[in-house]
Amino acid sequence: MIAAQLLAYYFTELKDDQLKKIDKYLYSMRFSDDTLKDIMNRFRREMESGLGRDTSPTASVKMLPTFVRAIPDGSEKGDFIALDLGGSNFRILRVKVTQDKKQPVQMESQVYETPDDIIHGSGSQLFSHVADCLGDFMEKQKIKDKKLPVGFTFSFPCAQTKLDEAVLLTWTKKFRAGGVEGMDVVNLLNKAIKKRGDYEADIMAVVNDTVGTMMTCGFDDQRCEVGIIIGTGTNACYMEELRHIDQVEGDEGRMCINTEWGAFGDDGSLEDIRTEFDREIDRGSINPGKQLFEKMVSGMYMGELVRLILVKMAKEGLLFEGRITPELLTKEKIETKHVSAIEKSKEGLKKCMEILTRLGVEPSDEDCLAVQHVCTIVSFRSANLIASTLGGILARLKDSKGVARLRTTVGIDGSLYKMHPQYARRLHKTVRRLVPDSDVRFLLSESGSAKGAAMVTAVAYRLTDQARQIQQTMAEFRLSKAQLLEVKKRMRQEVERGLKKDTHQEATVKMLPTFVRRTPDGTENGDFLALDLGGTNFRVLLVKIRSGKKRSVEMHNKIYAIPIEVMQGTGEELFDHIVHCISDFLDYMGMKSARLPLGFTFSFPCHQTSLDAGILVTWTKGFKATDCEGENVVELLREAIKRKEEFELDVVAIVNDTVGTMMTCAYEEPNCEVGLIAGTGSNACYMEEAKNIELVEGNEGRMCVNMEWGAFGDNGCLDDIRTKYDQAVDENSLNEGKQRYEKMCSGMYLGEIVRQILIDMTKRGFLFRGQISETLKTRGIFETKFLSQIESDRLALLQVRAILQQLGLDSTCDDSIIVKEVCGTVSRRAAQICGAGMAAVVDKIRENRGLDHLDVTVGVDGTLYKLHPHFSRIFQQTVKELAPKCDVNFLLSEDGSGKGAALITAVGCRQRELDAQQH
Repeated sequence: MIAAQLLAYYFTELKDDQLKKIDKYLYSMRFSDDTLKDIMNRFRREMESGLGRDTSPTASVKMLPTFVRAIPDGSEKGDFIALDLGGSNFRILRVKVTQDKKQPVQMESQVYETPDDIIHGSGSQLFSHVADCLGDFMEKQKIKDKKLPVGFTFSFPCAQTKLDEAVLLTWTKKFRAGGVEGMDVVNLLNKAIKKRGDYEADIMAVVNDTVGTMMTCGFDDQRCEVGIIIGTGTNACYMEELRHIDQVEGDEGRMCINTEWGAFGDDGSLEDIRTEFDREIDRGSINPGKQLFEKMVSGMYMGELVRLILVKMAKEGLLFEGRITPELLTKEKIETKHVSAIEKSKEGLKKCMEILTRLGVEPSDEDCLAVQHVCTIVSFRSANLIASTLGGILARLKDSKGVARLRTTVGIDGSLYKMHPQYARRLHKTVRRLVPDSDVRFLLSESGSAKGAAMVTAVAYRLTDQARQIQQTMAEFRLSKAQLLEVKKRMRQEVERGLKKDTHQEATVKMLPTFVRRTPDGTENGDFLALDLGGTNFRVLLVKIRSGKKRSVEMHNKIYAIPIEVMQGTGEELFDHIVHCISDFLDYMGMKSARLPLGFTFSFPCHQTSLDAGILVTWTKGFKATDCEGENVVELLREAIKRKEEFELDVVAIVNDTVGTMMTCAYEEPNCEVGLIAGTGSNACYMEEAKNIELVEGNEGRMCVNMEWGAFGDNGCLDDIRTKYDQAVDENSLNEGKQRYEKMCSGMYLGEIVRQILIDMTKRGFLFRGQISETLKTRGIFETKFLSQIESDRLALLQVRAILQQLGLDSTCDDSIIVKEVCGTVSRRAAQICGAGMAAVVDKIRENRGLDHLDVTVGVDGTLYKLHPHFSRIFQQTVKELAPKCDVNFLLSEDGSGKGAALITAVGCRQRELDAQQH
């Protein structure tokens, strides 16, 4: 018993001793994690070089764009053909993709031999062979009369400028067909098919086998964004942000990059880790100095590496008692499949004995143990190196996405990964150590690269069709110059109708007289109170205007909330609340005793009969206070002041915010005779000739007219440019059928139009994988500020995705591109039709004055104009194009509704004095 234990102990000691010797001998093939991390960082630098415009020509890792822009999303369907040319066999498949949950993909395939004389013959022979095989396949499938979309897996390094074109850079894997390098292989294949003339094929996509692998796995797992091949050769691809790919135009979205990582190290960057055995392999290869990384890791070279190590160890007497046989010295006598067999845990040593015996080296048990250990070191090195380069890709993905943890799937194919007993486990373990902040799923590719080519074609097919339908939808929002001129013409017609006595009643654009007869001239002076009521907040301001050389305007204000129960209570309660706020403000300023002149900015449609009398036509913006509509608002305010009995005020003017905007800008720029609000709502005013305003007595001078243009189109005159989405927004609004122009161009509604389009596109399966979230169903969720953020040029798609995620919309990159386009199209139309309205106004002023050319300034206020990244530019451009005889200057207003009201009051006080002097 003891003897047996001793023997076992002695054998273990011997085994450990032997293994330590080999570890020492092959020390340079074993890497610490620090070394692997260093290699990972080197690879990341190489990727950067391959992507950069200036560095890519000399980069060893080529980083070729594939023009594959999306992975399958599960909605693909159709009948496709896939060709797979990349080795001694040539495969053709027919792939049917359906929405059938049980069996979404059905495949039938056939393998054709590719004889050596064709591999080494001329290019025309090779492609004639491919075309003949395809003809035969289509005949058997009885589909010669159909022009099916074809995907072509062509597993050689190619430069692509589009999905259906690939210029062969260099043959690899023993292929040598003449006259193909530097040529577009799709063109060559199309020529060969045409020459036959008995069928047609629509080659939609050329892909590399690595991309095919990623796409195949992507159909089963939509998180898949990396593909790797570890077989005879090795390569990887992954989805890169387009903005990082200098060789390709555009920066929206992603594109799959074929890294061609086999050439990593060709520039000498791996010299410190290459061993004498690697150098010997390279010297004996058909492409010395090329694909150096591939020669260290791929199946084509692994057996040969082991053989070279065994020869050297035998020569040094470390193995086989120094015996060297002709078989052991014969190139490629040990193959990678032998390495896999030797490393099997149970029968590995037995297999090893068989293989070595065939080589005639008469191995001992210790020799077998040693050889098994050599195999382990060589294959483990391969798994470690691949883990480093894959780690580089994963770390890059994680940084690009800006996430704390990366969740992703890697699609893998290749004989070494599939057949070697330990390889996959070792690779996974090392990757998890090198990139600990990632959750990586490894997915084995079924039916490999050819199905992938069909998937790429299916995705291309889906995207082409989808893009066409999306463009059709968006086309309704893209207005031609002729259409915009028509909008301008109709606005002009409505303006005329609003000004005339006999048509004013039914006119939609009301053209309300404001009794503001002039703009400031700089002589205004004094202290004024201004009230500003136009939304849920109410402001009281003290404005001190000083004339003379050092003209100045000094303002103090306080903001008060208006509770919803006051907004929707009685009129008396509303005006008592307003007076209570004024009282608080006068206490705060210590000015209760002075009888100040007051201007009241009241941003609701009013019918004015004088500067200080305004009859409320109708409440808007959620106000519903009773007993106000049809009443003079100034009187309601005066009565509330009387009820309070605390102070006296002289209400001089009731003002609309648009007019306030014009007046504020006119104080800075006397040429300003138009006001525009482009914010939550939309409206304009301008100085009209008194003689044209039939509702007011007198023909002398001018008067500012409040257009109330938001109601333009309420009579149906814009129906030809309104879309079904505009109709949906109108139907869901509080005031259906009213303010139609405003609903197409103001901030309050743009987000809602976008939401309606997104719902429709989701229903049609173009967005969010066809899933309508609860958020998307919520009215008003898509605020206009999100449009401004999404359309900002500085925002990468990742940030767009983050905004959509805040809204509970789980979007892909492609979704973000579409959403960005929808936002841009809707806001562009808004700016254009708003510009068409403004062009009508400035042209009217020009014609009123009988001028060939008009110089005029427009005072502008409103959040949409101020905050949206493109609105103001497109709006100004439209005005310029549609009113070429007007030179329009746009001036941003600072606090039109406060300062403007005070200025109108000041101008009104001056007018009063003048009138008094005349009487």
